Amino acid sequence: MADITRKAETHPSQTQRWEPQVWDPFQMLKELTSWDPLERFERSFAPLSGRRGFAQTFAPTFDVRETGESYVFTADLPGMKEEDLDLSLTGNRLTISGSRQAEEKKEGETYHSIERSYGSFSRTFTIPEGCDLDNVSADLKHGVLTLTVPKKESVKPRRISLKGLKGGVENLKEKVSEKLKS
Repeated sequence: MADITRKAETHPSQTQRWEPQVWDPFQMLKELTSWDPLERFERSFAPLSGRRGFAQTFAPTFDVRETGESYVFTADLPGMKEEDLDLSLTGNRLTISGSRQAEEKKEGETYHSIERSYGSFSRTFTIPEGCDLDNVSADLKHGVLTLTVPKKESVKPRRISLKGLKGGVENLKEKVSEKLKS
């Protein structure tokens, strides 16, 4: 975003030199309306960060992919252990939730930056029809959660052969060459 500048408001009779100031449209909106659209958001996270301003919440992102045999859910959960996670399956709804605790601040230490996020999260996914919900498996290795939901045999892709071609392509070649000879 380009900086929008305006000249400082000084009277020409003053000997002071005019210096450009950065124009902040959000600051102007706040001054005009006395309403800060992000104030509530800032206040809600101030206790987490220990200061006024923004703090990140812990919200892991998930990759969901489909293979021929299953649906695979993958999430990066650095620093989390198995006891920090709760995986539940209700009907066709898969819920993955957990909590990552902040490190204890020790007296006498000065933090210059706190950028890692902490807190609780919960994600719910709807599992498609035709999945074998009795054989769902989960693995947490090196901070990566991998959850596999296998498909039932009836919905897995399978190869269909054409009727009348009992021997496949080789049989077809023989039949064509016989017809050509006769």
